[in-house]
Amino acid sequence: MHCLLCALCDLCGGMLPFPSESQEICFQALLLRRRNAGRRSVAGESDYLLKTERAAIQQLYPFTSHYQIISGIKLHYLDEGRGDAVLFLHGNPTWSFLYRDYVRALSDRHRVVAVDHIGCGLSGKPGANAYSFTLEQRIADLESLIESLSLGDNLTLVVHDWGGPIGFGYAVCHPERIKNIVVFNSAAFPWPVGKKFPWLLRLCRKSRLVGYLIQRLNAFALPASYLMCAKRKLSPDIRKGYLAPYDTAANRIAIRRFIQDIPLEPDHISYRTIMSIKEGLPLLRQVPMIIFWGERDFIFDREICAEWSRYFPQARVHRFPEAGHNIAEDEAESILPLLRDFLELENRT
Repeated sequence: MHCLLCALCDLCGGMLPFPSESQEICFQALLLRRRNAGRRSVAGESDYLLKTERAAIQQLYPFTSHYQIISGIKLHYLDEGRGDAVLFLHGNPTWSFLYRDYVRALSDRHRVVAVDHIGCGLSGKPGANAYSFTLEQRIADLESLIESLSLGDNLTLVVHDWGGPIGFGYAVCHPERIKNIVVFNSAAFPWPVGKKFPWLLRLCRKSRLVGYLIQRLNAFALPASYLMCAKRKLSPDIRKGYLAPYDTAANRIAIRRFIQDIPLEPDHISYRTIMSIKEGLPLLRQVPMIIFWGERDFIFDREICAEWSRYFPQARVHRFPEAGHNIAEDEAESILPLLRDFLELENRT
C-alpha cells in the first residue's frame, strides 16, 4: 500500500513523476530505514557530513571549506580565486554545490564566493527555535558575511530562487557596492497581483501534514533532485551531492521554513521585507544585469521573467525554452561563456 506521500504524488496528477528506477520508492520505508540506522539528529550533523558524504562527492566539489560565525551559528562558504568578488547565492533546497562548475570556471579571474545559507549545505543546522529563518534575518546574515570578508565595492551578485530576495535585500541597502547582477530563475518582488500561486507549493506552505512529510520523509528535496532540471537528467552522484546535507529530519528544518517564509499575505512576517526590497529596486536600474531564464519552471515562469524586465528594462535576457527551475545546472555549458563575456565586458567599462 502506498504511503501518504505516494498518495500525494498520485493526487498531483504526475507533478511528482519519479524516473523509472525510483518508482518503487516508498517513503514510509525510507523513514523506517532512517530510524533503524540509529543516526542521531544533532546540531553537529554537518561535521559528520564534512567527513563522510562530502568525501563521496569530493571530485565534484573539490574546494576548501571556510566558515564564519554568523548569528551565533557556523556559516559555510567557498572562497576561491582573486580579483573583484562574484558572490553566488543559492535557493531552496539546494546549496553551494549548485555552483561548483561556476566556481571552477570563474576563479581564474575573479574572487568567487559561494555561500551556504544557515540551515543549508555545510552550514550549521540550528533547531526550530534557535534561529528565526526569516528573510530579514537572512539578509542580515549576508550583510555580516560580506562585511567580515571585505568583499569590496565592486561586487557581482549571482542569485537563484531564494538567493533573489536575499541578495537584492542586501543590494537595495548598498547599491553603491554592486557592480553587476546575474539573475537565474527567482524573484525579488512580491508575487504579482492576480497571478495564481502554484497550488502544490501553496499546499507545501500551509499544510501541517505536508510540512511533516517535507521534514521527516524528505518530500521536497528528494523530488526536487529529480524535477529541478527539465533538460538534463542528473547523474546519481550529482543527485547525491544535492541531497547529502539534508539526510535527517533535523537537517531539513531550513527546507521547511524557507517554504513557510514565502511572503504572500500582507500579515506574513516577511511581507514587509519583500515590499521594502521592491521599493528599493529602482536604485539598481543603472547596474548592469543579465538574466538567464529556464522557461519550463512551473513556479518562476515566463510571467515572472516578464516582471524582471518590467523592473529592469535595461537587463539582457537569455531565455532557454527547454530548461527548468535549476537553469544554472540545466544549461551550465551554454551559460558559462555568456557569463564570462558579460563579466569581462563590464570589467572593461
